Amino acid sequence: MKKILLIEDNDEIRSNTAEILELSNYKIIEAPDGKAGIEKALESTPDLIICDIMMPKLDGYGVLHAIQKNELLKNTPFIFLTAKSERNDFRKGMELGADDYIVKPFTGTELLTAVDSRLKKNEWLKQGKTNGLLNDAASTNTNSGRELLHSFIDGRNTNKYKRKQIIYSEGNHPNRLYFLVKGKVKVYKSNEEGKELVTDLYGPGDFIGYIAMLEGGVYKDTAEALEESELAVIPKEDFDELLTKNPIVAKKFIQLMAVNIEEKQAQLLGMAYNSLRKKVAEAVLLLFRKYKDINSCNNIIDISRESLATIAGTATESLIRTLSDFKNEKLLDIKNGNIILLDENKLENLAN
Repeated sequence: MKKILLIEDNDEIRSNTAEILELSNYKIIEAPDGKAGIEKALESTPDLIICDIMMPKLDGYGVLHAIQKNELLKNTPFIFLTAKSERNDFRKGMELGADDYIVKPFTGTELLTAVDSRLKKNEWLKQGKTNGLLNDAASTNTNSGRELLHSFIDGRNTNKYKRKQIIYSEGNHPNRLYFLVKGKVKVYKSNEEGKELVTDLYGPGDFIGYIAMLEGGVYKDTAEALEESELAVIPKEDFDELLTKNPIVAKKFIQLMAVNIEEKQAQLLGMAYNSLRKKVAEAVLLLFRKYKDINSCNNIIDISRESLATIAGTATESLIRTLSDFKNEKLLDIKNGNIILLDENKLENLAN
């Protein structure tokens, strides 16, 4: 019987998830927080770990980091549980080495499919049944693949961009991959009238421009620095060679593409059905969560109203009026042009 370690701080979710897995003949070991989860992992050496991201004492990223540092546990399949409001967080999780993610609320079928897939893949790797997909250099653990990728970045030439400087433009053919070393970058599409829609935001540690390179087409959007930024430049030929020789690295970029598609679907749904207040609230929260780790003060958002309006998908004047309403409702404050988040929970649960 396969052992699954379930780390989740919500008692109801943990109990329901454990029940579904137990009915499918898995032995479940439960932990209410990240710290207890690591202790249980060391005691039981599970076959798979399912872990929430946002938890007290130690979050899911900390758990994953600790697991990867342990020789006995580092190859254990790791699945993140993430709420829909944390969509920008699971990109970070996949880059750190998680094998999969499940979005709450999930169905029993979604849960069991993900668990079964990860356990089967792990068995294939243990038995060497890779059907020729992994060569000797690539048949290492996920951490090794990530280390190879970062060593691939080390020593690369870097370009510096000023605020509002274009990095690449829609319609051009890609000839390089970008790795954001420092700063913030937005990616947007423009219509015939020049109106912008921000489709993605990037911070330090993110790769930029890989989708067009993987598709073999042209850029479908334009990338622009939101502030002074520094990007490492990787020639297309080197990127293609890395993907060809190391399927683990290729898998990472495929996972990033999958997450990107999920985010775009959520964005389109919000633009189609959300009210103006909800659109602005989600734009503010998106920026807060995306850049909170690199801001000197975690609850401050420094961005022009024009850029924030394009992220929200609304007119600048409408955005300014809505921000003023939020300030009056004490959801946020505005000082020297900066937006200061006061009540994340109320803003997130704003009625549509």
